[in-house]
Amino acid sequence: MTSPQIASLSWGRMKVRDCATAYKDCKVWPGGSRPWDWRETGTDHYPGVQAADVEEIVNKGIRTLVIGCGMSEALQVPSATLDYLRNKGVDVKVLQTQVAVREYNALAGGGARVGGVFHSTC
Repeated sequence: MTSPQIASLSWGRMKVRDCATAYKDCKVWPGGSRPWDWRETGTDHYPGVQAADVEEIVNKGIRTLVIGCGMSEALQVPSATLDYLRNKGVDVKVLQTQVAVREYNALAGGGARVGGVFHSTC
């Protein structure tokens, strides 16, 4: 199963290729995508992305996780989350969201087992 590419990105809106739904923030993994609803885990810009935000993607068997931390990089990624990912054997890339989407698409296009969480505003 391949990771779906991000078809488009603009402020507050993301489209995943072959998916009818548009997302504000999204999660992607080999074979799927869904909205990233921060209320599920109590995530906010600070302290940022929690291990609980990425756990379901890690459980899909990814090797790399790309985190888009916002257009202005306002979303933090605490060291505890990075440690969680490394302990699971997942390489992590934390990038400004436009850069993150390009990196994710390149990895997905190359057949990598890659997942992503992307914040499309601030």
